[in-house]
Amino acid sequence: MDSVVNDTRSKMMRVLEVLMNDLSTIRTGRATPALIENVIISVYNGTTKLKIKELATISASDPQTLVITPFDHSVLADLQKGILEANIRLTPTNDGNVIRISIPLLSQERRLELIHLMKQKLEGGKIMVRQVRHEAMNEIKKQLSDKQLSQDDSTRLEKEVQKTTDDIMLSIEAMGEKKEAELLQI
Repeated sequence: MDSVVNDTRSKMMRVLEVLMNDLSTIRTGRATPALIENVIISVYNGTTKLKIKELATISASDPQTLVITPFDHSVLADLQKGILEANIRLTPTNDGNVIRISIPLLSQERRLELIHLMKQKLEGGKIMVRQVRHEAMNEIKKQLSDKQLSQDDSTRLEKEVQKTTDDIMLSIEAMGEKKEAELLQI
């Protein structure tokens, strides 16, 4: 019986995790490795495609600068080229040992665009959570009609699924508020 609730909770937590990772890619005007760590780079004459975090260490030397130190210096030019081709509005500079990326300050217009994008991502996450809830409610109704559950158990499980959904929705709202505050911070 409670497997429906546990399964629902774990699916919703995965949605939350995906949403967190997705939101971390939205620029806030501050240098953070999450901005570029998942950019895919073609290296070794195009024979291999790897994420930046698999090719180098990424650190923030100050709030406006990212420093990428490759594990293999032969991929330095590939890293620079890949970042430019990723179309993420960042310009890398190669000094022969490391790549530096200066993060420009965001204009008010760009901040508002990013807030709009963030809200779209949050709404997508909420839709996924509601879909998981819908599937769980259907499973409970199915078990009730198959006489695997009593009416009382069915009602209790529906309430637990709804409480889990409400908790996750509150978490999504809190994530959105936090990210919006970061985006508006100068």
